[in-house]
Amino acid sequence: MNLAITDVRLTPILVADPPLLNTQGVHQPYTPRLIVEVVTADGVTGLGETYGDTKYLELARPFAERLKGRQVSDLNGLFTLADQLAVDAARVENAVDVGGLRGVQTAGKLRLSVVSAFEVACLDALGKTLGLPVHALLGGKVRDAVEYSAYLFYKWAGHPEGVACEKDDWGAAVDPAGVVAQARRFTERYGFTSFKLKGGVFPPDEEIAAVRALAEAFPGHPLRLDPNGAWSLETSLKVARELGDVLEYLEDPTLGTPAMAEVAERTGVPLATNMCVTTFAEIKEAFTTGTRGAVQVVLSDHHYWGGLRNTQQLAAVCRTFGVGVSMHSNTHLGISLAAMTHVAATVPNLHHACDSHYPWQSEDVLTERLSFEGGRVTVSDAPGLGVELDRERLAALHRRWLEDDGALRDRDDAAAMRVVDPEWVTPSMPRW
Repeated sequence: MNLAITDVRLTPILVADPPLLNTQGVHQPYTPRLIVEVVTADGVTGLGETYGDTKYLELARPFAERLKGRQVSDLNGLFTLADQLAVDAARVENAVDVGGLRGVQTAGKLRLSVVSAFEVACLDALGKTLGLPVHALLGGKVRDAVEYSAYLFYKWAGHPEGVACEKDDWGAAVDPAGVVAQARRFTERYGFTSFKLKGGVFPPDEEIAAVRALAEAFPGHPLRLDPNGAWSLETSLKVARELGDVLEYLEDPTLGTPAMAEVAERTGVPLATNMCVTTFAEIKEAFTTGTRGAVQVVLSDHHYWGGLRNTQQLAAVCRTFGVGVSMHSNTHLGISLAAMTHVAATVPNLHHACDSHYPWQSEDVLTERLSFEGGRVTVSDAPGLGVELDRERLAALHRRWLEDDGALRDRDDAAAMRVVDPEWVTPSMPRW
């Protein structure tokens, strides 16, 4: 058994994305992702996936070269290598990370987002070599299936006329009736029993009405609303008070830990975040500010926390402070969903359904798509992640990336909105 890494392949791709709306604008017709393959001396290939924007590629390429010759089991060494990578400050300083809508990007977050894909690929290769599933390498699963929520979006019926895109059959959702219809379709297709609405798109009263409509259509089902920090403190208090009786939690209603703490203390509505707790350094303030703390649920994302083992460490810290944990998602494919499912299966205190964009993605790079049954994904016991790469499909999505003139290689929701509204600029926060 030879665990030495002999080759690393990086394949940037463009993946079809529907016209989903958020407070920044609208999703472009194609979103960049990066597929990582780590090959060992025994010919075993491990798979990973992360953001594919240019700034990630610029770090992934030198990282891949430094990885050759190292042991696929040397997971701790990945972070040492990452610390040696120089980051162009101009790319991250005061830049909002649109891909994850998780606040301001930093050099450290950028590095961790790159490391995460290589860590998953190494775990996949190691599992295949040892004949063990990734969850076994992480200590073993505590559940056989992982629950996911229906991720609802305000949405146009299609991308603007004349824009190259892939068609979808979801239809428009720009009012409460459209949101409820979308939720019903999610339930019919995938069996989801909890629902999250991406807010920050329309004035708060309209989004309150949409959540109320969901509560009437799906009585007793867990509901969430996430405006990505688009509201002022006063608006956040108003929405929390009006929806407190139906929300499982309110996610990032306003920006900043102090404001979140005030909302939590003055309303008693549980608050979740993937914006004010995105690094270990941010945990102390968020968990100890205010009587109840600023957040009651942290939404982890292995892509920007640095991988699956860091996700487990985050969950342990949350358990220590009595804070709930679940998972955030952005546009992703099956490799990422498989990784999310493996680590989620190992976290004892994961009591909230995880987010996933996967049902929105009509394309994938796997030979067989992962499936949701009753809103859950079964945890694979096959070696590694339990997924197989479709090389023809990967090549096709890579060709799309190669043929792009550069306009789509960096996600820009505001630029996509300007196709419809030339005067559109990214709204300043708070928006309402």
